[in-house]
Amino acid sequence: MSAPTIALLGNPNAGKSSLFNQLTGLRQKTGNFPGVTVDKKSGVWPIDAHTTATVVDLPGLYSIYPKSLDEQLVSDILANPAHPDYPDVAVVVVDASNLHRNLLLFTQVADLGVPTVLALNMLDVARQEDKDINATRLAMRLGVPVVRINARNGDGVDSLKKAVLGQMQTPTLPGKLFFDPANDVSALIADTKEKYGLTNNYLALQYLIQHDGFTFLDQPQQQGLDALIERHGFAEIKFQANETIARYKRIATIVADAVTDKRPAGQPTRTQKLDRILLHPVWGYVIFGLVLSLIFQAIFAWAQPFMDAIDAGVAWLNGQLKESLPAGPLTDLLTDGILAGIGGILVFIPQIAFLFLLIALLEESGYMSRVMVIMDRIMRTFGLNGRSVVPLISGVACAVPAIMATRSIGTRRDRLITILVTPLMSCSARLPIYTILIALVVPNQRVLGVFNLQGLALMFLYLLGLVSALMAAYILKLMLKTKERGYFIMELPTFKLPRWNHVGLTVWESVRSFVWEAGRVILAISIILWVLASYGPGDTMQQAETRVRRQYATSSASTTDQNEIENHVASERLEASYAGRFGHFIEPAIRPLGYDWKIGIALLSSFAAREVFVGTMATIYSIGDGGSDAGVTVRERLRQERNPDTGGPMYTPALAWSLLVFYVFAMMCMSTLAATQRETKSWFWPAVQLAYMMTLAYGAAFLTYQILNQD
Repeated sequence: MSAPTIALLGNPNAGKSSLFNQLTGLRQKTGNFPGVTVDKKSGVWPIDAHTTATVVDLPGLYSIYPKSLDEQLVSDILANPAHPDYPDVAVVVVDASNLHRNLLLFTQVADLGVPTVLALNMLDVARQEDKDINATRLAMRLGVPVVRINARNGDGVDSLKKAVLGQMQTPTLPGKLFFDPANDVSALIADTKEKYGLTNNYLALQYLIQHDGFTFLDQPQQQGLDALIERHGFAEIKFQANETIARYKRIATIVADAVTDKRPAGQPTRTQKLDRILLHPVWGYVIFGLVLSLIFQAIFAWAQPFMDAIDAGVAWLNGQLKESLPAGPLTDLLTDGILAGIGGILVFIPQIAFLFLLIALLEESGYMSRVMVIMDRIMRTFGLNGRSVVPLISGVACAVPAIMATRSIGTRRDRLITILVTPLMSCSARLPIYTILIALVVPNQRVLGVFNLQGLALMFLYLLGLVSALMAAYILKLMLKTKERGYFIMELPTFKLPRWNHVGLTVWESVRSFVWEAGRVILAISIILWVLASYGPGDTMQQAETRVRRQYATSSASTTDQNEIENHVASERLEASYAGRFGHFIEPAIRPLGYDWKIGIALLSSFAAREVFVGTMATIYSIGDGGSDAGVTVRERLRQERNPDTGGPMYTPALAWSLLVFYVFAMMCMSTLAATQRETKSWFWPAVQLAYMMTLAYGAAFLTYQILNQD
């Protein structure tokens, strides 16, 4: 006998995912729902000694009438008892501080005949707003078990277990539908039930209203429903609107009977008082700007001591290994290849951790939802749906899940535009490139005694990505014509203290994912790159070494530093290697941007993932220094690099800013292209994305270098 399925349903921000984490703990897995590329979170819940259930965390929605792909999936499951994720029991999680709106979804699920348990969450927020909820009276009015829980700390889970077991053993359904259809559609419902073998009146109505979106109905079945609708003159949209209004009227009487509001009439809550400032058309943007500035200042100021320690530690370990291990290819591979590449990423763990820490705090507190609302005003100016704000903000972490988050956007055009412009938002993979180059050319000093110049430079790059994404969206809006209109509907959660265990888990998972995903790619590329940089065609590398040593042997100088000779030899051998030849091959194309063949190698390798750039540069310069600077950090290697044409520093402000601007725009992430293909089901749009972003990157980097290099 298969394990029973428990579905968690609820409005966005009702605490459904927090409850899922409480029930399943570490017994979770992530995949896709059958037949669609929509994230599926499922886990094991040991209800008692004899019963272990599968818990499925369904996407958040406000009603079973879908506005997006995620919501359509939920409607598809609830209307199809043959679906593998159809629940034996549905646990509907509701925000107790806003029962009137949350109960709409509950009444629809109950009317479908699904055994249901109502989980009252956020009761602490309701109490803060002087609302007292009588759960017993509410259960009597609804006709189903009602359980008080706290999804944040797990309170009430034992009571929830008992209620779910009770519904599994002896299902309790409301005595009557929360919405009784009018007599003028009773004949249509009867015909639909008879034709499709249905027993539930409300399910028959869903067949009539939503049949075009149900994947389990084949074309003849949909055509049969169309014929029924036409014969009876059924107006689906009008009926749906009237039904929703009637439900809310019924819900209002239930809430009035079960909820006591002790707050004086007209007195605003704490959240409402804060929202008057945070959502203000002027001060809202000012505060958001200050928050952004604080984040980027903190990334440099707080992370720097930890970065210096890791950088010095990796350099020390590299030096110790070179001194203690026998000279040879394996030692060179370990130190100049693997350790140099991986060390180039480990040094940025503190900045990644602080970035995700601050973002998690904003999300946990409820402020990030306010950001989405105020940014919606700007989004619409550029032709984007307000829901596009969620993927764009998510893109600051990683473009792949951000592109997947576009499924919540209802209109196809707005969704496509958001997918195409999301990679312009600077993701965490760009952060190592930004910080190491900014540290080379931007002074570490304060402006007005408060703002750090390096933090301001980092903020500028992130804002440049945002502005470019909006401009690209505006151009795409003009090119992709459609009559569809998008709407942005979002409930603002109340402000609350962050759950520190959730914040810590978010930071840990984000850093672990970054290091693991980047580390695997860098490890593979570091090994390949070391081989390409250590070997060349025929005896060309040996010839290069012989030529250099002959030059020094015939030199008129009386004394020559041995380290200088070894560095020169290593540099010439690198240039004669396979990697050097690849770099020289593309050098004519990138020379207008100020880049040499070594940077060209890093550009090529970073097509797999942007963050590989820093690891590649660490490997290239480790191999090219002849091993004489084994204890030198990655940043110092870049600072010491010389331009062979001028004899001055290679990484001038012109070159560094050219690289920074290039990586703001460059589409150098295979995973993102794959995500675009998966979401659009076509290789055409990833090709468009790659072409326009690389063209933009090259043009912007060219202008940046040429303008700054005029000095």
